[in-house]
Amino acid sequence: MSKRIGILIGSLRKDSFNKKFAENIVILLDKRYNYEFITIGDLPLYNEDIDQTTPPTSYINFRNRIASFDAFLLFTPEYNRSIPAVLKNALDVGSRPYGQSKWDGKPAAVVSVSPGNISGFGANHHLRQCLTFLNMPTLQQPEMYIGNVAQLLNDNGQITSDRTANLCQKFVAAYESWIEKF
Repeated sequence: MSKRIGILIGSLRKDSFNKKFAENIVILLDKRYNYEFITIGDLPLYNEDIDQTTPPTSYINFRNRIASFDAFLLFTPEYNRSIPAVLKNALDVGSRPYGQSKWDGKPAAVVSVSPGNISGFGANHHLRQCLTFLNMPTLQQPEMYIGNVAQLLNDNGQITSDRTANLCQKFVAAYESWIEKF
């Protein structure tokens, strides 16, 4: 039976470096894994008042969708040394109502992608902290901090650096081994 992997991109930008990098990663996955990109930009901001009375259909649909996945890959840019609000909102919506988190126990991995030198280090670690609280076992090694991404991708969004391509291969192999443990 193949495992289903949900891909979340923390950037809403049309030409997002995170989305381009994610597209490079997912083609390396073994064919026994099915993956889907999960749209998170249309989720209303989490509001417990409306969730307790009449949850929006978008909350219900999102929760049902993420419940169907076995594992997750999360790609994040860094906004002010943290994760984008859209990604945090998706984590919040999926973790509610209290005690019914759809993320619980599902293995994950984090990739931070940035045009800057620091490679989204702050966002990567902040996201890991959130995933720990959500009880999502998160791949520790190899860590994936992709800095200066504009120099690593060609005009078609494909990785041009052999060193980066090698790191991606190692990351995917480790991630596949990781999710098989769960």
